[in-house]
Amino acid sequence: MTRRSVLAAAAASGAFTTRVQAQLRAVRVAVVPSEGSAEAYYAKEMGFFAKAGLDVDVITIANGVPAATASGSVDIGYATVDALSSAHRRGVPLIAFAAASEYLSSAPLVYALVVPQNSPIAQARDLNGKVIAQSTLQGISENSTRAWIDANGGDATTVRFIEVPFPAMPAALESGRIDAAYLSEPFLSVARRTGRILGDPLGAIAKHFILGTWTTTQSWAAEHPDVVRAYASAIRTTATWANANPAKTAEIIARYLKLDPAAIATMARSRYAEQLVPALVQPVIDVSAKYGRYQPFPARELLAGM
Repeated sequence: MTRRSVLAAAAASGAFTTRVQAQLRAVRVAVVPSEGSAEAYYAKEMGFFAKAGLDVDVITIANGVPAATASGSVDIGYATVDALSSAHRRGVPLIAFAAASEYLSSAPLVYALVVPQNSPIAQARDLNGKVIAQSTLQGISENSTRAWIDANGGDATTVRFIEVPFPAMPAALESGRIDAAYLSEPFLSVARRTGRILGDPLGAIAKHFILGTWTTTQSWAAEHPDVVRAYASAIRTTATWANANPAKTAEIIARYLKLDPAAIATMARSRYAEQLVPALVQPVIDVSAKYGRYQPFPARELLAGM
């Protein structure tokens, strides 16, 4: 090729790239700083969003993602099923259109109830009258812990639940300021060095269910059906890829969440559901309703197009 033809080809390529970039739909997506919503990081890094025609701005918010989504501050947000259920009960018009993290009883524990190594607590009824730390009160961690205690011979009404940030829980356990803690990775691995696992509260909900979802408002979904479909398709691709590539996802999440790659390599990892199935959403709604003292409702009410 002549120099002129090379320059012409380069110019044409650049123009094509610019046109492709201009055609990508801009979307603001809110996530929480945990592996449960990390699919958004993976999809952006691996180009799955771009292949679906989306230019996604991933915004990490410590708390309040459902509120940000409902207010229109972001277009799409990660929400646990219990948070979505609570919003629905209050009349907030959020709907789920894609699955995120899931629980499988046969998979390694990502969440667990932990007590100090030398604690006399050996079973659920030993927690009667004790203090249990939760990262968020009245959410799935507390409700599942209550369900586990009640299902295994204890009385959850006697337990005092207090709110403690995950990073502070291992030290609180070791010092005896709390009797037990509901922990998630990577903090679960830290706590296991000086503590022991007492139980798997999520297992008291069901053997398999969806923990987290991708949500938007009913009005935004109606106005942007093509974007919703594209995002859901990209997330399904991401779920399949992430479940099969833990080493690569560890590298990505270490960067985004500023975690030690060596620590991630030794901890249990989140799994992602590939389909949003009403039957896998219902168990969390039911346990949330039971301990939140409200009437359960069909999962289809939360799901777009179901």
